[in-house]
Amino acid sequence: MADVCTRIEGRFEVESYLQNLNYALEQGAKLTFQADRIVDQNRGLKYTNRFTVADLFPDEDINIALKRELQKLTVEDYIQTVKDLRFPNKSEMREFGRAYNGKGDVYIKIRVDLLSEYGNHTVFVMSFHYAEIPFTPDMFPYRKEA
Repeated sequence: MADVCTRIEGRFEVESYLQNLNYALEQGAKLTFQADRIVDQNRGLKYTNRFTVADLFPDEDINIALKRELQKLTVEDYIQTVKDLRFPNKSEMREFGRAYNGKGDVYIKIRVDLLSEYGNHTVFVMSFHYAEIPFTPDMFPYRKEA
């Protein structure tokens, strides 16, 4: 079932998505971060959104830190595109992964909507947490081999 709702977008599509993300953030998009998730109740504390942002950005405003970090994403950080099965009428989500300060791999899952139903740009951060399984190079379709 998971394969049915995921796909790998072309490099150009991912670059365009990242341009839209940066545009939305520069234009004051409403950033929504899901700090607490139901799935986190069944995870080790280290792998929750709340723990990860507190660990990585202890003395920063979460929205400012997330905005900065999202603007750093590159096509090389892209993993895949996922259909939101809970909200099928909403745009697809993109998954990215980055290594942070030698602390670990961070899994990032976001949705960007330009001019949403409320007339504003929105950026929804569903996931920003340490990866439960370490990243491997084959997870990133556009990452250059070292």
